[in-house]
Amino acid sequence: MAEDWRDDRIGSALRGVNPTVLRRLDAGFAVIGDVQFLPGYSVLLTDEPDVQRLSDLPRSRRMAFLADMDRLGEAVERACRRLDPRFRRVNLEILGNTDGFLHAHVWPRFEWESPDLVRRPVWLYPAENWRDPAHALGPRHDAWREAIGHELDALSAPAAGPRNAG
Repeated sequence: MAEDWRDDRIGSALRGVNPTVLRRLDAGFAVIGDVQFLPGYSVLLTDEPDVQRLSDLPRSRRMAFLADMDRLGEAVERACRRLDPRFRRVNLEILGNTDGFLHAHVWPRFEWESPDLVRRPVWLYPAENWRDPAHALGPRHDAWREAIGHELDALSAPAAGPRNAG
């Protein structure tokens, strides 16, 4: 039986077989989340499979990971603003309570969320949201994938030099 990429998310990304990878960044992989009850949900995976905590990285790699988290957060924000006029904000989290490898969650939040949840942590959403096939990543999320990838590319492009004055 073939290995399921979900059993080794980082290794499968390093081997180029993780289908959720959006882009390779400086210190990890930007991936779109397996569940999309909040469309655009993304995750930054470290590119070092044995690293469990941010503090396990040397300071330079730690700063690179945090810069990648910032870049992914901004890319998700830009994409969500473009695709959903009711976009509110992005929440960034490094938790590590379930998966034992360093990763950061990038959660877009929207005005259309239930009033009892919109201002609370996403982890308080009912368990059904995490398992419901209607929220599973699929082809209907291709526009979100493309938009986030486009924004990551734009944020990674070298800045334009100063204009020549006359």
